[in-house]
Amino acid sequence: MTPAVKAIVFTNIGVFLLTLLAQDFIIGTFGLTPKAVLHGYLWQVVTYLFLHSPGGLSHILFNMLAVWMFGVDLERRWGTRGFTIYYFVTGIGAAVSTILISLLPFDNARLSYQAVTIGASGSVYGLLGAWAIVFPNRPILFMLIFPLKARVYALIMGAIAFFSAMSASGNNVANVAHLGGLVVGWLYLKGPRDLRLELQYRMSQWRMNRLRRKFDVHRGGRDDWKDRIH
Repeated sequence: MTPAVKAIVFTNIGVFLLTLLAQDFIIGTFGLTPKAVLHGYLWQVVTYLFLHSPGGLSHILFNMLAVWMFGVDLERRWGTRGFTIYYFVTGIGAAVSTILISLLPFDNARLSYQAVTIGASGSVYGLLGAWAIVFPNRPILFMLIFPLKARVYALIMGAIAFFSAMSASGNNVANVAHLGGLVVGWLYLKGPRDLRLELQYRMSQWRMNRLRRKFDVHRGGRDDWKDRIH
């Protein structure tokens, strides 16, 4: 496994084992609940990606299998930094999509306002979309039986997520997060170039401002107090 994929898989496994010891506290505090996020629990848009249902192994097993299947090739193509940024952009994008949908004035949307979403599926769907863009003709077994080209497989999975999200009635499958991760990933890779550049610029500015605060470095420009350039 490549470095970022290995770190993601091992972190998810470690958090899964911790969840077995304190399920209610960990999922309640770090799972994604739109109501909690809007009341200040902002970390949940990231931490929910590392939580999986302790009631069965299939949830974490299939998610980590997908991270490995799609992530290794993408990390080798983009590098560890580019892959990691993309993974979290799609995961956070899926969380934001879930929160926005929960605010709509529909019965199904209201049910998700206080529901908890956990799992790496938002980022996994983002990885699937990216893999289909970068390697569109590679085969994937649909339902582990029928070989399909990656781009066709991604379209089918996106359609399933869309129609499931439209008809969902409070089930445990975060279809909105799945669709959100896929759409955000597509926008990040194939959307307007200015949008991607703006996002990269904002992240660079955020890192620079964090370093300035850490090392007590003031921004350059005109010093109005002494009216001189420094």
